[in-house]
Amino acid sequence: MILSIQHLYYLVGAILVITAGMTLADASHPKRYSSALFWGLYALVFLIGERLPPIWVGVGVVVMALIAGFGGVGAGHHRARSAEQYLASAKRLGNRLFMPALAIPLVTVIGTLSAKYLSVGGLPLIDPKNTTLVSLGIGCVISFGLACWLTRESPAQGIRESRRLTDALGWALVLPQMLGMLGLVFSDAGVGKAVAFATTSYINMDIRFVAVAVYVIGMALFTVVMGNGFAAFPVMTGGVGVPILFGVYHGDPAVMAAIGMMSGYCGTLLTPMAANFNIVPAALLELPDKNAVIRAQVPTALTLLLANVFLLNFLMFR
Repeated sequence: MILSIQHLYYLVGAILVITAGMTLADASHPKRYSSALFWGLYALVFLIGERLPPIWVGVGVVVMALIAGFGGVGAGHHRARSAEQYLASAKRLGNRLFMPALAIPLVTVIGTLSAKYLSVGGLPLIDPKNTTLVSLGIGCVISFGLACWLTRESPAQGIRESRRLTDALGWALVLPQMLGMLGLVFSDAGVGKAVAFATTSYINMDIRFVAVAVYVIGMALFTVVMGNGFAAFPVMTGGVGVPILFGVYHGDPAVMAAIGMMSGYCGTLLTPMAANFNIVPAALLELPDKNAVIRAQVPTALTLLLANVFLLNFLMFR
């Protein structure tokens, strides 16, 4: 293949290396050494992670967690434009501002649908196993080029803006990747079996509605803790869904999986651990309350979660 997921990792790693270098070179940065080390370690995971022994990667993750936990990741001082400059730029560009943003999903869809027809010398142009992610990376690169062309700014300015946003998001930027693997860790550690033992020992699962409620609410609660519905799914499905809802009550597994994941998404709306959904928007919009997004979503999440209990109870056993 020509373009694989590894090339996307190299690109992300290179951007993080530049971010770490710019942070280290910023003499006005209050925590430049620890912040540069944090982003440098994160860059290594993308650049040479597959070549490192797993224990080394684990140590690096622990060091990153310690740096973030002790407040070692900080933001530098960035020269922000005035509101008048932003307004003048917006008026000059008009609706063309949407072109880079729309280019990303457009290129992603085109690349995903046409990947099997694209080949060079008999080799696929895009990794057949990761067509969507690779196409997304290509879309981001094209979008970056469009943004530079429209705004008449240099790529260097784009890198500086990237570092500013990275500083604004801080350690929360790494949460999606870390939490995405948590479900596998929990599964290998036998958490699903522990959940099954705890629920059957202390909760009366002989009542079908109770078993349904435990599964739905448990999906939301585990997502709140882990910040990722995909991480919670194997735990609750392996602990309650498969052995009880499917094994005992013979429910429809497709309905169970669909409504179970929807219940997990209800938990996503309620937790700061889902940083890419709840903390990142607040940081990008510079909201004074970092939990403002979560507060606005609470009524929707709780209402939908209650509805999911009844939906699963009625639809799964038809």
